[in-house]
Amino acid sequence: MTPADFVTKWKAATLKERSAAQEHFTDLCRLLNEPTPAEADPVGDWFCFEKGASKAGGGDGWADVWRRGCFGWEYKGKGKDLQRAFKQLQLYSPTLENPPLLIVSDIDSIVLHTAFTGTVPEVHVLTLDDLLDANKRRLLKWAFTDPERLRPGNTTEQTTADAAARFGDLAQSLRSRGQEPAAVAHFLIRLLFCLFAEDADLLPGQMLTKLFQAGQRNPATLPEMLTELFRAMANGGRFGFETVDWFNGGLFDTEDVLPLEAEDIKTLAALARLDWSAIEPSIFGTLFERGLDPAKRSQLGAHYTDRGSIMRIVDPVVVAPLRDEWAAIKAEIAKHEDKAAKARDKATKATKAVEAATAAQGQGQGGEGPDDRESGGDQGHE
Repeated sequence: MTPADFVTKWKAATLKERSAAQEHFTDLCRLLNEPTPAEADPVGDWFCFEKGASKAGGGDGWADVWRRGCFGWEYKGKGKDLQRAFKQLQLYSPTLENPPLLIVSDIDSIVLHTAFTGTVPEVHVLTLDDLLDANKRRLLKWAFTDPERLRPGNTTEQTTADAAARFGDLAQSLRSRGQEPAAVAHFLIRLLFCLFAEDADLLPGQMLTKLFQAGQRNPATLPEMLTELFRAMANGGRFGFETVDWFNGGLFDTEDVLPLEAEDIKTLAALARLDWSAIEPSIFGTLFERGLDPAKRSQLGAHYTDRGSIMRIVDPVVVAPLRDEWAAIKAEIAKHEDKAAKARDKATKATKAVEAATAAQGQGQGGEGPDDRESGGDQGHE
């Protein structure tokens, strides 16, 4: 199949996801001169369609295509949410043996997310028209034959160290202007949390990045804007045209904002451009230590516990019990749903459906598992 034939065919296609996925991938194999899954692996041991996968946190599903050591691939219909498809693949990733590439497609585009351990993820977006370009098609060829060539050069450690150094310089600058060390540490931890929250989509619409950009244009307005943001995060509410959830835990218990100079705001704008989903959370401890004056650190009782030590405690004590509880709740819901499906009359069906909903609302606090919660307008975040 020629690139022009491929592009012409799939631009015109209006098939639903299920009807289009395998034929699109087969055509892509022909375009790249690669064997299809059935041709390369008739048994389906290492390259196949519909690879069964257990989700991290519970539940089962299927990756649309899987090639061991290369990629997991998920399709959605034209115009559908590819970010949701990517998050779905992330949940499947452990069962798929942690492939170095997570690829999603809505037919009109193919998006390659790198997932190499210890590196900062990169994203490559290819439209249908891009496939007319041999250099861009080469990215897909590498996904099949040599994914290592797509490994990002920047590591998580390098990016984390860079972010920590910039925050450390900012802390020193604030302290040198007479700000109390404890106030500096608390203020910077708030900003750091907001950077993580933005890249985790808990702060919508890239609002922090836009806020810093506006602050660069008019530095005098930034403290007031930060105060309004902290207030919204403390209680939940509106910030500009967006709704901000309530973030509990006391981090935003006051609205205090330290004075920032133009160079400080430039640093924060640069920090906002980093991919915070790729930065180690250990930076919280590093930053807190740098924000405090060394002479007062022991007096304030500040110390830092590394991520590995924290997770050795948190996982068995908090995460595992929550997962077990959620599994029990899902089993109870499934039992009631099964009874409802088998009921012969409408009244019994309705009663069993109510029992299933009641089971979901009981111990599960609304039926959401620890790995299935999504941000809502009135939901708090810790």
